[in-house]
Amino acid sequence: MKKQGINPVNWSKNIIIVDADFVDHVAFDLIVNFERMLGRRIPQADLSQWLVDVALDGRLRPGDHETQVVLLHDRKTPKLLHFSPADYESELDGKAFRSEQLGEFIINCIATGEEGQAKGPVLADLVRLLLSEEEVTRLMIVPDGSDSSLWQELRHALRDVDDEKKHVTLFTMQPTQTAGCREEMLGFSLMDALGITQAEIDQKMK
Repeated sequence: MKKQGINPVNWSKNIIIVDADFVDHVAFDLIVNFERMLGRRIPQADLSQWLVDVALDGRLRPGDHETQVVLLHDRKTPKLLHFSPADYESELDGKAFRSEQLGEFIINCIATGEEGQAKGPVLADLVRLLLSEEEVTRLMIVPDGSDSSLWQELRHALRDVDDEKKHVTLFTMQPTQTAGCREEMLGFSLMDALGITQAEIDQKMK
């Protein structure tokens, strides 16, 4: 990934917000389960591929786009454990990569956990801010599926969203039927980033 300066005031049309600790945990669960099922080692997830998959699931069509990615993480966790690249400070924050299919992805990492800076409220505040920004037309959100208070805030924030103006997609492991947005299953994009195919699963299940 190349170094890329990020101005948080100038948002792209396309934004991906990720609870990185939660996604890392889900990736670990998938690795453990599929290593047992498939009888082989599952490598770390390709972070770039996963972000491209999230953007595609978020209805971004092929083209030369700019997509900003915000990775929220606990400040006590300096890196992802089950993705590559992994280190927030040295490998991810302020970096960018280019997808031939979707254009440039710019990554910004935000450490949370100080007083008044809990990750759930920070994510909810960021969602509300981006919903109010006219230039943001596509928002893809990967929240902590186990944080019930966060889900209440998200449901409240998203209930009146006009999908014609803001294309919002929530990524979950279980359907939530949240109004004002589309939902996609998080597991599918992670499986692709981990190199797990449906054909391999079907072959193993025979």
